[in-house]
Amino acid sequence: MPFTRRRATRHPDVARTTLFRHSPWVAALIAALGLSSFASTPVGATASPHATGSSASAPCTGAKVGAYSHVVWIVLENVGYSVVGSPSAPYVNALASTCALATNDVAISHPSLPNYIALTSGSTQGIVDDNEPSSHPLNVANIFSELKGNWRAYAESMPSPCDKVTSGQYAARHNPVVYYTNVANCARNDVSLSTPLNLSAAFTMISPNVCNDMHSCPVAIGDAWLKKFVPLILASRQYQTRSLALFLTFDENDQSSSNRVPTIVIAPSVPRGLRVGQALTHYSLLRTTEALLHLPFLGGARSASSMLTSFHL
Repeated sequence: MPFTRRRATRHPDVARTTLFRHSPWVAALIAALGLSSFASTPVGATASPHATGSSASAPCTGAKVGAYSHVVWIVLENVGYSVVGSPSAPYVNALASTCALATNDVAISHPSLPNYIALTSGSTQGIVDDNEPSSHPLNVANIFSELKGNWRAYAESMPSPCDKVTSGQYAARHNPVVYYTNVANCARNDVSLSTPLNLSAAFTMISPNVCNDMHSCPVAIGDAWLKKFVPLILASRQYQTRSLALFLTFDENDQSSSNRVPTIVIAPSVPRGLRVGQALTHYSLLRTTEALLHLPFLGGARSASSMLTSFHL
């Protein structure tokens, strides 16, 4: 198979030159995991049936790639590490087996909101509750302000763009960008989840509604939601051309003192079935994302463990 050498200028955490190797994109993850109904779902302008990339049967193969320029987070709720091995979450566990699982990752706090703020700003900013944005207007640096508009947030069931009021199955506390008062283009970039997905931004954060994120509905409901949406991301042009890394994590666990959560890392360079016991926190995910996107480290991300080497990113 022919290959070309690709040199990338990268963040100090990730600076290196690698080989970008092309291989055919086939749709077998879906066959292996029972996802045939979603295998060919287009992802709008970001999808290309002719693009090349990792095999869909093995989205994580340890392939050598160039620089990742797109990062996607999916943040789920409250179940924590008990989802690993759960018969109610066959798709989550299939992803963990097909790609990589962090086995020693802990959230920052309880309840939900401090974790979302920590994930996106490097600090809980002193928040200890789940109150609305009106109670916690934050004029602090955050990943959205760092990216200066090159981001997108999908909040499922949100009534209107950049909505700061919880209603129905939409929880403002799970949509952290609405707490920051210094983010431009919130009404344009923070939108209700819909398809086709647009994954063209450097950073995309996806927040399911309070049923599909496993907060208020059984784990099996959230697992089925992931079975629908993750294949859309894997079918995107960005993933097919090996420029996108996907992280699936939980905001916190079920209120136990350990606050241990699973984080699944899905990217072409990740070896299949990798288990990483490195001590990690939400700040590690922020640091890793900022490194991949060439951003300065915020708050706790400055001293957090990086996931780049251990997950082969």
